[in-house]
Amino acid sequence: MKPTLAASPAHEKARFRVEIKHAVAIGPGKADVLEGIAETGSIAETGRRLNMSYQKVWSLVAAMNADFVEPLVLKQRGGASGGGAQLTPTGQRVLKIYRAIESDAQRAIARRLPQLLGLIRPNAGDSER
Repeated sequence: MKPTLAASPAHEKARFRVEIKHAVAIGPGKADVLEGIAETGSIAETGRRLNMSYQKVWSLVAAMNADFVEPLVLKQRGGASGGGAQLTPTGQRVLKIYRAIESDAQRAIARRLPQLLGLIRPNAGDSER
């Protein structure tokens, strides 16, 4: 397992991913998909909210369902009841744990990033050197 953390001082937002065997098991995009499904009960509406196609959202759901010990999302096909999607208890737990990790990372970054930024040259990263 390889956790990675990327932080942008311009956005002051950490993006935390947990990579297992060269695959992203859970990251910000997948967490947003889980949250969208929890809020809307719909893969299509989640896609619209996140500006993703239905197919993209469904592929992320399928990957998560395959990567975890139990499915995170259950999908019900359309019909008279209209279909829909919902998080399983495991899906709810994964989302809660991920958001807690994200929150912990935000606090750590807020505390330490200014120290690091103070040690970086103002023109670091400029293409003209």
